[in-house]
Amino acid sequence: MTDTTTVTTASAAPDTTASPGHREVRFASGGEECVATHVPAAHDGLAGAAGRPVVVMAHGLAGTVDSGLLPFADGLAAAGLDVLAFDYRGFGLSGGRTRQRVSVADQLEDYRAAAQAAAGLPGVDGRRLVLWGVSLAGGHVLAVAAGRDDVAAVVSLTPLVDGAAAGRLALRHHSALTLGRSTVDGVRSRLLASRRGPVMVPVVAEPGQQGALTLAGCKDDYLALAGPSFRNEVDAAVALELGGHRPGKRAAEVTCPLLVQIEDFDRLAPPHAAAKAAVKGRAEVRHYPGDHFDVWPGKAHFDAVLAHQVHFLTRHLVPGTAAG
Repeated sequence: MTDTTTVTTASAAPDTTASPGHREVRFASGGEECVATHVPAAHDGLAGAAGRPVVVMAHGLAGTVDSGLLPFADGLAAAGLDVLAFDYRGFGLSGGRTRQRVSVADQLEDYRAAAQAAAGLPGVDGRRLVLWGVSLAGGHVLAVAAGRDDVAAVVSLTPLVDGAAAGRLALRHHSALTLGRSTVDGVRSRLLASRRGPVMVPVVAEPGQQGALTLAGCKDDYLALAGPSFRNEVDAAVALELGGHRPGKRAAEVTCPLLVQIEDFDRLAPPHAAAKAAVKGRAEVRHYPGDHFDVWPGKAHFDAVLAHQVHFLTRHLVPGTAAG
């Protein structure tokens, strides 16, 4: 039987755990209920007088906790960090009247609420938060960490930090017709949402088909990660939502240790934009010779990526160090 920690609770939710040590946590954000999985630290090696550091973990575009996050969480927990991995409102097991819509403002609000929930977990030090994000959330963590003094470290994995740069990169890999169709779908969704509901498109599809991510290999790579709560659809307005999204501008305001992990041949999150943000944030940078999905469990660079995260976090969070 799984233990359940309730931060702000309503009714019971489906079991999100993949291990007996995982516990379900619920918290409120924007009037909705978000569902998270707490993976407690395996030991107290990084504990200080006030408790252990805690990682707040979030997925990328339309991703869910059960779609590849838990192996990262388990690896960090084994190193002595508590982890709270959560679904944004409208996705996965979280509530939300509007489903499968990406709103950057809402997701940033959800991330901040998750950080507050993580700080209240038993045995953790709420002043030693670690913000962890991949892809779209890899940019979110820079915006959330900016100007905060309760964040001890940030991990930004294959981050999307500049929507305009991502658009220019997309022009190299897609036809003008495909990108034009995505823009039209996004405009239609914005205009029709209040009357007929949003226009929905697949998150991942084959090249030439309608979808948010349609590069060769993306569909197979993403669906290989997909857990039971993942839905392969998203509001088409995401194409408009991300165009002006530039969290990399906030990197200079991140004052804690920052790790940026870049796939040098990333076709979705521009590596040069991530590198520029890393310079602004005075980051430790790790490079890998692969594409966007090569960091995930079962792929070529997962072991190295996780090992580098553990090395970075344990080095900075040992009690007595500047961050720890």
